[in-house]
Amino acid sequence: MTQLDDLMHAINEFREERNWKKSHNPKDLAISISIEAAELLEDFQWKSNEQAIEQNMENIKEEIADVLIYSLTLCSELNLDVEEIVREKIKKNGLKYPVKSSR
Repeated sequence: MTQLDDLMHAINEFREERNWKKSHNPKDLAISISIEAAELLEDFQWKSNEQAIEQNMENIKEEIADVLIYSLTLCSELNLDVEEIVREKIKKNGLKYPVKSSR
């Protein structure tokens, strides 16, 4: 079992213990990802990058964790292999944005 598998198992176990699976359908998980990402943006709103990080680092970490938890839960619900879909996307991005034209 990889570290990612172990993490996904811990997330799913936490959810199962609270009987939240019934609320975690793909549509609602996608909505939740967007909401949590917006909350992350709030930490940077009206501040410089440096100010935001200095003043909000703890909340930034929590909001990133929320985005990741919902994203991993959505992958679990859709039976997606996280490593596979990320590697596929990196490969597509490499074709779309070749190193030669990115510099």
